[in-house]
Amino acid sequence: MGEILKAFFVPHPPLIIPDIGKGEESRISSTIEAYHEVGRQVKDLAPDVIILTTPHGPAYSDYIHISPGSRLSGSFKNFGASRVKFEFNSETGLIEKIIEISRSFGVEAGGEGSGREGLDHGALVPLYFVSQYYTDFTLIRISIAGLPLEQLYTFGYCIQKAVLAYDKKVVLIGSGDLSHRLTSDGPYGFAPEGPVFDKYLVETVKEADFKKLISIDNELCYKAGECGLRSFAIIAGVLNGFCVKSNVLSYEGPFGVGYMIAELSPGSRDLSRDLYSFMENKHKTEIEVVRKAEDPYVALARKSLEYYIKKGKILEVPDYLPAEMINQKKGVFVSIKKYGQLRGCIGTISPVTDSIAEEIIQNAVSAGTRDPRFNPVKEFELKDLVYSVDVLEEPEPINSLDELDVKRYGVIVTSGYKRGLLLPDLESVDTPAQQVEIALSKAGISKGEKYSMERFEVIRHR
Repeated sequence: MGEILKAFFVPHPPLIIPDIGKGEESRISSTIEAYHEVGRQVKDLAPDVIILTTPHGPAYSDYIHISPGSRLSGSFKNFGASRVKFEFNSETGLIEKIIEISRSFGVEAGGEGSGREGLDHGALVPLYFVSQYYTDFTLIRISIAGLPLEQLYTFGYCIQKAVLAYDKKVVLIGSGDLSHRLTSDGPYGFAPEGPVFDKYLVETVKEADFKKLISIDNELCYKAGECGLRSFAIIAGVLNGFCVKSNVLSYEGPFGVGYMIAELSPGSRDLSRDLYSFMENKHKTEIEVVRKAEDPYVALARKSLEYYIKKGKILEVPDYLPAEMINQKKGVFVSIKKYGQLRGCIGTISPVTDSIAEEIIQNAVSAGTRDPRFNPVKEFELKDLVYSVDVLEEPEPINSLDELDVKRYGVIVTSGYKRGLLLPDLESVDTPAQQVEIALSKAGISKGEKYSMERFEVIRHR
């Protein structure tokens, strides 16, 4: 049986390396001192494996990248210090176990997709300090993904299960800076949300409150310019269900970037800290409520994609649908979300089939399998998907932004053969100018091109 020895949250400023900082590293002396403490603790723990998460490896929206191969290497050559380099053996057996368990939990992870396999600075900085004290370990590097924090936490829980089923002792390192917008003279400028985010996260880590960690406001994270939250969420998931003693060894932000080093020690099992089970039960209840509330439009979209994924065929139009779905022809957009994030959206401005029902069937399949922004939906995901259907009313031409209302109207922009559409009442779209800008970008229409505008209303089915 494997053992989770300890976890650390650490930052990764390259200038902390003397060959790079050339004296500037003295301005983050507290971080350096705490990093040496981490190195000493790792030596005393003597792990067989270090699992390290980083925000700067190959990253995808819906896929967690785990570095493949038997050897992992990298250097600071991109920072002018090529002689500072490292190479480690990879723990391939444990990687295979993590991938296997993750897929059974509906989280896609593996080594596919990217040729950037060298260790990034998010991994190299903590390894620089650890290696000064201890090198007798194999390494697993895991990159973050654009998945919701809840799913990253679930992935961490999968790592826990894999480790406990694998006969090795493991230390975990979550690499990530905090806000990048702490001061006006920093590289990213100042945002008032920066210090707020850092205070929130430091206090949350001190309390080892993982529910609070993954429930943080997305808008706050974005405006603060944070770096490490997703990396930390994975590590937190590894400690799911354990009593955790935490200690923040250091925090400082002299360069306008927040640097925190913390240690988290798992103790006995504590059912009150089984956040995964709580989230899973909550999610199942929410999905049940959504399914019961589906109208014929939404139910048809869901059944269409489910039928196609399971049987590889297009669903025939059912004969029990309301008359307007069979007798009317209109443009339709089908949107799919998973854990609150978009999973696919495809539609038609004008009808291309003989009925609204056929339009829904075709566009539901396309939204789930042909949206170029996402991988095709897999069968294990179907239970977690939430659908909405927008039926478009006839568009009408407009001459100015004053004729738009982002809540009521969608917009169509046209320049020659280029055409872009944005639906109404979308999250984070607050002004007509913003609405049109996004539509122009989707159409590939540059700012200098002449274009016409149309507005339309929709009947939205959720």
